[in-house]
Amino acid sequence: MARFSLHSFSGLVVAAMLLAGTAIGQSNAPRQMKPEDIPPQYRPPHPAAKMVDRYFRIDPKRATEDVNGEDALLRSREFKRIDSTYYVSWLYEGAYKYNHAADYLGFKNAIYPLAHALDLLEKDYDKALRVRTDEVLIYIPVYKLQIDYTLIANYLMNCYSNTDQPDQVFKLLLRAKKYNFQNQYYLDVYDYMAWTVHRNRFFTSTKYRFLRNSIDENEALAMRYLDTAMRVIARNKPLNEKFQPNVERGEKMSVYHYRNMLYSYAFQQDSAEHYFGLMRDAGRLPHNNYATFKAVSGDFKTAEAEYKIASQIDNGDKRLQEWAYYTTILDIYKSKPREGIQLAKDMIKAAGTTPGYGWYNIALARCLLYDGQVTEAQKYIDRAADFKETHIGTTLGQSHYEFSVQLLKLIAKEREWSMQQFEHNNWWYNPAVLFAMSGKVSERYMQQFLIINQFAQNPERDRVIYKLFSNESTVSWDEIWYLIHDYSTQYFVKRFEREAQTDTRKYIRKYFKLFSARLKIKQGKYKEAKNELDALLRTGDIEPEYEKMFTARLYQAEAEVCKELKYTEEQNDWLYKLYMIYPQLVPFSGIPMNMTLHVSGNADNTVVEKLKGCNINWITNSSVPTANAYISFSGTGDKKTITYYVVDRNGNYIVQKQGFSWRKADEAGQSLAYRLFDIGSKMPDGEQ
Repeated sequence: MARFSLHSFSGLVVAAMLLAGTAIGQSNAPRQMKPEDIPPQYRPPHPAAKMVDRYFRIDPKRATEDVNGEDALLRSREFKRIDSTYYVSWLYEGAYKYNHAADYLGFKNAIYPLAHALDLLEKDYDKALRVRTDEVLIYIPVYKLQIDYTLIANYLMNCYSNTDQPDQVFKLLLRAKKYNFQNQYYLDVYDYMAWTVHRNRFFTSTKYRFLRNSIDENEALAMRYLDTAMRVIARNKPLNEKFQPNVERGEKMSVYHYRNMLYSYAFQQDSAEHYFGLMRDAGRLPHNNYATFKAVSGDFKTAEAEYKIASQIDNGDKRLQEWAYYTTILDIYKSKPREGIQLAKDMIKAAGTTPGYGWYNIALARCLLYDGQVTEAQKYIDRAADFKETHIGTTLGQSHYEFSVQLLKLIAKEREWSMQQFEHNNWWYNPAVLFAMSGKVSERYMQQFLIINQFAQNPERDRVIYKLFSNESTVSWDEIWYLIHDYSTQYFVKRFEREAQTDTRKYIRKYFKLFSARLKIKQGKYKEAKNELDALLRTGDIEPEYEKMFTARLYQAEAEVCKELKYTEEQNDWLYKLYMIYPQLVPFSGIPMNMTLHVSGNADNTVVEKLKGCNINWITNSSVPTANAYISFSGTGDKKTITYYVVDRNGNYIVQKQGFSWRKADEAGQSLAYRLFDIGSKMPDGEQ
């Protein structure tokens, strides 16, 4: 972002003409003017042989033609016909291609004209680029060149970054650094050095020479670059304060932005909050980053509000809109996965196959899984896996993307196994079902093995995955359970117990405690787990609207441990509470739900029998806490309809009244079983 207060270059040209006594009101005035008529203090440092073509024929047109406009390519061709050695013509071509790039190839195609523009600019105007002064009349002829340099370098830097060439990014930044601009304009060199190091922090100097050899060393290096940026700002202040008084303030905001990023990543919440506060006071709060910071801190309500603000000020860049991706995860936490489904579908429709498309498919697949629509989710998982995502302007890279896809594949396989168990209440002595389930188990372990092997080489796993909440995490905390619950149980128990004691984020500690208790259930330490779960219920810091997923998993764990301890009455009560808060999770819990069935109309016996063949406890004893399922059959032939709804013990709707048409009885009975858990119900917009 440019930070300066001088008049536009075209305004300076007009001033020069006025001082020269030229009648600028006449359309032919520039043609009458000669190079020697320009006062020396306004004379641009064009080569003498090029002055007429550049100053009189290109520069005036450029003053009225936006370099980022839709006509930039046409202007580029026109300027090349006049003087193809003038960097401006290549700048216009490069800017046009950069602004219209939406994938790897697009950004790659923009590299040559931008790189050529930078070469020509340095060749003809090297001395002017090195000018540092507090004298306005010395600065006027050269400042536009310095602005152009930083603009070209910024676009070129992003092209290198978006085509996965961080070594070229750093080389370019070192090249720009030698000019030591007194105003950074579009290229805050040291800030971008810090960003580039941070974005590639998990690599070492073996891969990229500008890095150190560990994440800690790279993060420390990035922070030193930001410290240098502050010193440069202070050194430049005396040169700028006469005629560019706001430069210092704007450049400091840029440094604060990246300090927020580093402190948030390091879980230094107080330091991050301090710099976010400085940016808020200046009216420069990055709402998307602040939302993620608050989500990582466990303040999901504030996070949602900040993501909403970010969505309203979206600048339309062709990149992943992180606010949308992370809002879908918050929807899952709130037990509203269908709202996330709708948002993800809207983003896919708006983005097409531009950058972000793959991420939105991941988000959609995740929401579908938590809505119980496993088969539908698999379609979008595969779509994300097959898409070549371009990671623009974000620290989320290909490794994050692949991990998210592979983890969703694992969850889908585990859900497929659970579906066999739910759809057949006789699964444990049905050979065909047992065979199918054994195949699902093998697939699940293979997928776990694949992820663990890949992840074992990732030095960031301790900071991003096992911390459950991290700025760089692209999965929900609940998904991590599917990754770790079958491996090294005692290791993870100790790890999560330690995190629960040492993590500085007070609202996050309970998540580690929940994982620890659930792992102890896996170990058979049921009474110890029960005590820890009961203590969690008494904490009082569970946010009822935004932590329904946490509450649901807590209820599920209570039901599981009560089942093992033969606390049948308490087990029924916890399972009922789980169903009340997050019904879509119940069919995949492995514990049959208690329900009372009410059938009316011209019932189809095959449908009813198929429904009763699912793993649901159909209760007639009124003393047992149950949900009441009401099913009504109507119509004949091709117009047969089943209407259904579920209410709690007080008559309040859990599953709203709705219906569906059917033809095949087996499929209808099975579909109905899921629908009683609000799976496959209508979307918010009325779509199926």
